[in-house]
Amino acid sequence: MKIRELREARGMTQAELARAVKASKPTVCMWESGARRPGLDYLLALADVFGCPVDAILGRDSPRERDAS
Repeated sequence: MKIRELREARGMTQAELARAVKASKPTVCMWESGARRPGLDYLLALADVFGCPVDAILGRDSPRERDAS
């Protein structure tokens, strides 16, 4: 998961991200530490907040990057 990277790149705190996706700060902390994974609804909300595809949040390469390898 790249939630911490994406959050920090946007200069957001965990509390700000939690408010933006309607989650608790401890939940965001658990996502970032790998103790829990966000469900589909949260993944979609995170993608909206970060302006990126869900694959980027999950740390997956885009199809174009995989095809170029």
